Amino acid sequence: MSSTAPTIPSDLAAWCVANDARAQNELFAFLRIPSVSARSEHKGDCLIAAQFVADALTHIGFRADIIPTPGHPIVLGEWRHAGPDAPTLLVYGHYDVQPAEPLELWTSPAFEPTVRDGRIYARGSVDDKGQLYLHIKALEAHLAVRGTLPVNVIVLAEGEEEVGSENLEAFLQREQQRLKCDAVVISDSTMFAPGIPSILSSLRGMAYLQIDVQGPAGDLHSGMYGGAVVNPAMALARILATFHDADGRVAISGFYDHVRPFPDNVRAQMRALPFSEAGLMHEVGVTALGGEPGYTALERLWTRPTCEVNGLLSGYTGEGAKTVLPAISMAKVSFRLVPDQDPDTIARLVREHVARVLPIGVTATVTALHGGRPWRADLQGPIIDAGKRALQAAFGREPVITGEGGSIPVVGDFERILGAPVLLMGFGLPGENAHAPNEWISVENYQLGIRAAATLLDEFAVAFTMSRG
Repeated sequence: MSSTAPTIPSDLAAWCVANDARAQNELFAFLRIPSVSARSEHKGDCLIAAQFVADALTHIGFRADIIPTPGHPIVLGEWRHAGPDAPTLLVYGHYDVQPAEPLELWTSPAFEPTVRDGRIYARGSVDDKGQLYLHIKALEAHLAVRGTLPVNVIVLAEGEEEVGSENLEAFLQREQQRLKCDAVVISDSTMFAPGIPSILSSLRGMAYLQIDVQGPAGDLHSGMYGGAVVNPAMALARILATFHDADGRVAISGFYDHVRPFPDNVRAQMRALPFSEAGLMHEVGVTALGGEPGYTALERLWTRPTCEVNGLLSGYTGEGAKTVLPAISMAKVSFRLVPDQDPDTIARLVREHVARVLPIGVTATVTALHGGRPWRADLQGPIIDAGKRALQAAFGREPVITGEGGSIPVVGDFERILGAPVLLMGFGLPGENAHAPNEWISVENYQLGIRAAATLLDEFAVAFTMSRG
């Protein structure tokens, strides 16, 4: 590829300037649709959102199909006129959103987009309607200005990402030939900081378990039976206390057996990022950080596996006092995983561990509720090279390589099923409240995202051709 500093093609840049206001207004119309996939009362809204995406693609010259699933439909847009020698790029995003509750904590209504201080506030603004729609506008820029695209493009927009993408894997398996592509690009993540474009290199996987401890047949009077009958709440507390050692490492036998270390050069890049642990403490309101020794906070968040208690329930929790010895106790526990840990294996190891440490007088059941595989990019190849140049062209500086502590299970599915490398090129920012009240996306990032996504198409065409010699 050219060693010169990349720039946004002038024809695309001019179109973006002329159409920024319209692109924002169209996004507002998209954001007004309350497409909450987790709520049955919004099933019709999810269909409206799917139709909105399909109409937007059809309007710019794509063939667009709305494909039913047992849940919410998948929108599949296709433009295949670049020729058989041109590469095919698949753009993935989702039109469904998280529930907006608690509604009283929103400064402005969740589904009435509002601009304040350079930010677009609305549910779905950053996760993921804004980041999906900027790709559609980038495609429109090419077709409006040039009448063509430099690569063949597939757009896949699903409506179940926020509820686990239950039907996407089967769809990918069933439609492998139709979805065959040379690379996938996903914008559903954040930049490291304002003005610092980022390529996401890794995602942690997930094993989400529920632990139920059963003691007596029913709740008992703690004065009449306490001290003789084993308390399930105390038993569960003892079990959970064995999940970590005194230094903060997960103490479940075999937990680290398949952890693949991150390369030293990637860790060095992470340590060079302008990150303040004191700033993190201030952000979340704590006086100290914890975790596995020997790693920075960023490395713990991005490159190391974890065990966290997400919820506890037992006994009387209402107002005032009730002297009860509870019959049952329950904990929800999540394990964030890194390559090459497997969620099914981790669930088995936890069951074996709980059986070993279980106090007498109670029984325990460990149920796997959700799992997802971890993912790591190899950071080489045409799509990565193209992404770096596109982001540099839009933001005026080279992107940094980051990790993500959360999970996007579909990333691994794309690579495993379609055999295509994935570029994670997000335009969100830290503190964007993606799953919380007052979710927002930066107006500037939305606009620069359109420019980066448009430039990516040109850069990928060039990088792909050069990689073929």
